[in-house]
Amino acid sequence: MVWDTIHDRDPAQGAIEEWGGIAYALEALDATLPDDWAIVPLIKVGRDLSREAATFLKEIRHVAPGARFIEVPEPNNRVTLRYESSDRRCERVTGGVPGWTWPELGPLVRDLDALYVNFIAGWEMTLETAQLLRRGFPRTMYADLHSLFLGRLDDGTRVLQPLPGVAGWFSCFDTVQLNEDEFSQVSSDPLAAAALALGTDCRSLIVTLGPRGAVYFVGADRARGAAGPVRTARIALDPGDAAPPSGGDPTGCGDVFGAVACARLLAGVPLEEAVRSACHLASRNVTYRGARGLRDHLLGRLASV
Repeated sequence: MVWDTIHDRDPAQGAIEEWGGIAYALEALDATLPDDWAIVPLIKVGRDLSREAATFLKEIRHVAPGARFIEVPEPNNRVTLRYESSDRRCERVTGGVPGWTWPELGPLVRDLDALYVNFIAGWEMTLETAQLLRRGFPRTMYADLHSLFLGRLDDGTRVLQPLPGVAGWFSCFDTVQLNEDEFSQVSSDPLAAAALALGTDCRSLIVTLGPRGAVYFVGADRARGAAGPVRTARIALDPGDAAPPSGGDPTGCGDVFGAVACARLLAGVPLEEAVRSACHLASRNVTYRGARGLRDHLLGRLASV
């Protein structure tokens, strides 16, 4: 869990403080998962915000009975966001919630049907732990690699950078999500980057493009020994999904996108339909501020916060 302080592009607007990151994904999963699926959060939270986090979790209706965040003594992760444009921002992160080790994760994932993995901090697990997770969990795994591509300066400022061992990371997950900037760190040639990803055990790659929608890449089914070229298509936003004249609030759009895409894939819909649904609800997220109550907004209901 991460606590956001958001400074708008308009200096006249005061800073907004609220849950960010995975909170958006939890709300989106809550809005999209079929009724017979349950969310089991494998999420650490610092002791200083554990009570507030527990209150938030109780608002997620799909959460499995008895599920809870895992409290750690370190201070919770906090991010200060300063928007420079509608889709460009400067991030500064503080906090010290530690990542996961395989001995911690192994017993927790044993009885799960699928995993949605979102790298909010960027140190949720090492590559070695991810590889052990892949070997120990042979079922569906969807990952948004996001903050793995963000380094951290001494003052906590995040900087975009290439990801060491990127092919190994791709190989750990069935479907991988990146945004356009992160994708450019893999290779300056999009098809080469896609070929690198799909040359591993990764079956599909999704790249979000902000207001231009998203593009997906699908390789041949290597598990069945199939061969063939990479297939790709761009899914544009529907005209009705355009951002409002004010630009709205793009915070959390990638998290909403990934959660919706994962939920739709788990429901058995084709990849292109899952991406289209994810684009639609990520666009709807732009017209709402914050994560709390987002579920109802995504469902087209009046949200109460």
